Amino acid sequence: MIQIKSTSTDDIQPYLQKLHTPEAGSHKGQNGKLLVIGGSGLFHAASIWAAEIASHFVDMVHYSSTEENNEVMKQLKILFRSGLVVSQTDIDHYTNEDDAILIGPGMVREGTESTITHDLTKRLLHEYPYKPFVIDAGSLQMMKAEWLKDLKEPAIVTPHQLEYQRLFGQDVSKLSVEEKAHSVTNMAREYKTTVLFKAIVDIISDGEQTIIIEGGNAGLTKGGTGDILAGLVAALRTKHDPLTSAVLGSYILKRAADQLFTSKGTWYNNSDLIGCIPNVLKSLV
Repeated sequence: MIQIKSTSTDDIQPYLQKLHTPEAGSHKGQNGKLLVIGGSGLFHAASIWAAEIASHFVDMVHYSSTEENNEVMKQLKILFRSGLVVSQTDIDHYTNEDDAILIGPGMVREGTESTITHDLTKRLLHEYPYKPFVIDAGSLQMMKAEWLKDLKEPAIVTPHQLEYQRLFGQDVSKLSVEEKAHSVTNMAREYKTTVLFKAIVDIISDGEQTIIIEGGNAGLTKGGTGDILAGLVAALRTKHDPLTSAVLGSYILKRAADQLFTSKGTWYNNSDLIGCIPNVLKSLV
């Protein structure tokens, strides 16, 4: 088990050495294309935060919302200008075209409309098992863990404690960090996935390697910070392996929170975090 502190630049070096940076002669599309599927009438901002942070790191973000969110979709074409808002009817086209897919932030997880989340998540995972998926929030809460075993390309799942219990059937709330890490490692190995367990101390495992990321502060308890993390990890996944994407995403988010704390305490918001993250990464490479 490896421990990495967000205050240390030495700890993260083995992963930073793998970081893809655009070459001077590269062309549009060669530095990552990401499809973000999410949002609902109630949680429309969640997927926008994910798409916004991703737009700093990839050449193109394609954003699509769910069927129950048609009216919000019209507004998103005004609100989200850092990528393309695409129709639900084009989801399959961009799933095929893009390098990675983030599904779930802001999607409905309760009531009759939750069947939309369940059905879309199930269909995409079953029909595109060779695509790199990052599965977050609503999709995590509506899916079955067994679906992960059918994927030919391992997914990244990003559960918090309750989502972890719902997905894997294990309540880890009273366990020590070491015991939680053991559980995360076992679940990652059993379901052939990379787990990014979100907590005060993040635990990441692909079933073979397990990394603990320490750092951050209470400002990260605000709603939406998990969506930013999912968008960051998904953007990194377009050009990196699952474990590297999850480790770098967790570390960069916590380090940005550390930096914001020095100027704003815990009174920063999601816009502050999105604005800070690119500067944090620039200072590291």
